[in-house]
Amino acid sequence: MFSDEASDSVTVESVWRKKHESHRDTRGCQTPAVSRCEAEIQSVSTSSSSSQTEPEQLRQPPPEAPEHPEPPGLGAFLQRVEELVVGELLRNSRSHAFDGFQVNWAEHRQLVSRLHLLQHPVAQETGLHVTCVSWSCTGSVVVCGYGRMDDGGWSTESSYVCSWNLDRRGLNPRQADLVIDVPTGVTALCCHPDRPALLAGGLYSGEVVVWDTSRTQDPVVALTGTSAESHREPVYQVSWVSLQKRGDFGVLSAGSGGRVLLWTLDSDQGRFVLDAAFAFVRQQVPHRVKTRGSSTVGVTSLALSPWDSDTFLVGSEGGLLLRCSFSSTTPAAVSSEGQSVTPRAPAVFSFRPCSGPVHSIHCSPFHRNLFVSAGTDGLAHVHSLLQVNPLLSLRVSDSYVFQVQWSPTRPLVFAAATGQGKVQIFDLGRRSLRPAATIEQGGAGHAATSLAFNAQNPHLMAVGNTDGTVGVWQLSADLSEQSPRESSQLEQIANQVAE
Repeated sequence: MFSDEASDSVTVESVWRKKHESHRDTRGCQTPAVSRCEAEIQSVSTSSSSSQTEPEQLRQPPPEAPEHPEPPGLGAFLQRVEELVVGELLRNSRSHAFDGFQVNWAEHRQLVSRLHLLQHPVAQETGLHVTCVSWSCTGSVVVCGYGRMDDGGWSTESSYVCSWNLDRRGLNPRQADLVIDVPTGVTALCCHPDRPALLAGGLYSGEVVVWDTSRTQDPVVALTGTSAESHREPVYQVSWVSLQKRGDFGVLSAGSGGRVLLWTLDSDQGRFVLDAAFAFVRQQVPHRVKTRGSSTVGVTSLALSPWDSDTFLVGSEGGLLLRCSFSSTTPAAVSSEGQSVTPRAPAVFSFRPCSGPVHSIHCSPFHRNLFVSAGTDGLAHVHSLLQVNPLLSLRVSDSYVFQVQWSPTRPLVFAAATGQGKVQIFDLGRRSLRPAATIEQGGAGHAATSLAFNAQNPHLMAVGNTDGTVGVWQLSADLSEQSPRESSQLEQIANQVAE
């Protein structure tokens, strides 16, 4: 019996062991394989990351030797000259040799280029000439007057005043923004210095007029008419004059009848009021030159001094060039019958006469004593108010010079419109007295009658022509931006003693 139980016990233990071992083997086959596989995958990934970094660092090449090694002795040389170089730099820092010098790194550009060619076809069809041009005080509107430069006798032909706004979208060069019909030829124009809509004009009939361009139906604000007090000959120049006592502006007009008249504007009544009259007769001209003909001095040009409100300049048909004073109290040797204002003789100084009519005068905006004049002799004369003879005389053209004007931004630059159709631009800072630039606008046989720099946009210039066109030209920086020491050069010219 004992043996049977022992046998049964061995049998049971054997069976349990087999089952146990079988269960243990199965679990050992499944679990370690999966666990070991995942551990190996993660470990390999980490190991791979490490192996990508370390070899790169190991493969970095050593720094290369400099391509140009330092020359032997350079360091010692720099130490020896350091004190000398620093001393020179300190001396240069205290020097004024290059004060105001500005390096111009810009590329060389064309000196002048045309932006617009403005036309009024109706005026061109009738053969009218552009006789005068002016810029508005904003610098965006250019105005021109039409008439005839070749009329020797009286003319009743109607004409026009036209304006173009260059800032307007869709500018049409062949269609003016505003056209004012005028019953006779326009001989002079001047835009108001403060009010963009006001425009003063002189007419071939001797009348002076002010237009308001904002009034499209009836733009005429005031007209002098043809009274005993007004001009009876063509008005060649009009200018706005500041009336200091009243804080307003009057209109100064000059005509070939030998009178310069100052008008005040009564806007409420729509009329002019004569404020002052100045007359020119040969016997009252200082240091007069003996000439034949009428005693009346026909005025062909006029200029106001921007430095002295009492001074104005006058050029005449006979070539006289006079400095005048608004405050003169000398009665003029002319009849004052039928006039509300007694004419005065304003001439206080006479410059050397020209050989023909003086068509244009302009005072320098950069020097109180300098002005330039031009006329039928084809020369531009640079004068000092303190000397009889001109400081410089430059050959501009073999024909007439109709207008001359200083640049508003370049002290040494002025331009002249010629009867040969060219505008010559001179730079007195150059060694050569030849033109620095030339504008050619009209075709053969056409004259450049007028020009105007744009004070608000100094890169622009307007040129009127006898072919009925107005060219708007762009000036380069060389002609419109002041260069260093330019004012001192102008001072040297002004201090010259005329020959």
